[in-house]
Amino acid sequence: MCIRDRVRTLRELGLGLDDVCRVLSGRTTVAEVADAHVAALDAQIRSLKVSRAVLSTVAKRGSTAEETALMNRLARLSAAERKQIIDEFKEEVFGGLDVEPRVRDRLRSFSIELPDDPSPEQVDAWIELAELVRDPGFRARLRTWMELNTPVPGQGRPPGASIWWARHVVQTVAEVRRRGVAPEGPVAAEVLAELFGDADRTAVLRSLEAGIEAGAERYRRLVARVRGQDSSPDATEELEWLARALHAADQARPAVR
Repeated sequence: MCIRDRVRTLRELGLGLDDVCRVLSGRTTVAEVADAHVAALDAQIRSLKVSRAVLSTVAKRGSTAEETALMNRLARLSAAERKQIIDEFKEEVFGGLDVEPRVRDRLRSFSIELPDDPSPEQVDAWIELAELVRDPGFRARLRTWMELNTPVPGQGRPPGASIWWARHVVQTVAEVRRRGVAPEGPVAAEVLAELFGDADRTAVLRSLEAGIEAGAERYRRLVARVRGQDSSPDATEELEWLARALHAADQARPAVR
């Protein structure tokens, strides 16, 4: 290959004139320059992915310049900075809960990590999640929800916990909704009996409403998206149907004299 063709090939691959001159003079090899250039391209591609994700989110939300700056900063945090945000969130929401040792260990090891080479969807989810977990109101609501649903030493699982820890509850409600069953009426009452038996319905409803108010379902799905995992479908409508059914059943109970 003549020198002109070699120069054209290297330039088409994106190498600068300094690198081309070093290769032609024998001060370095094509392989060495290519290896360094691949690393630089990888970094550039990661940066472009982040930029694309931020711009996509800005366009979708119609964000202001100030909101755009915040999202860009959140998207470009280092791994250590992201970990600090999650650790502070964990301490406020999970810290000090009176729970069994195995549950405490699971809470301590809980992590939400963005991979080194995230997809635009993961970056978008991280921006939304970081905004959410930094919100003091969300932290307080989620803490209340955790207190109502976390098993304590020496006691059984709280009555409402099965809604959140057992997906068959949501699946059962999804099926009756597909059949057009209204949350008020005898069929809905039968569904509640099947799901909760003789459990304290007031406690179940309290747990359910706390989770809906906290946005626990949104939080669950965002965590899955950041991790690149396939999450189960959004169950917000099923949870709201269940809350209406519990309210209806409570109102239908005869008053105690």
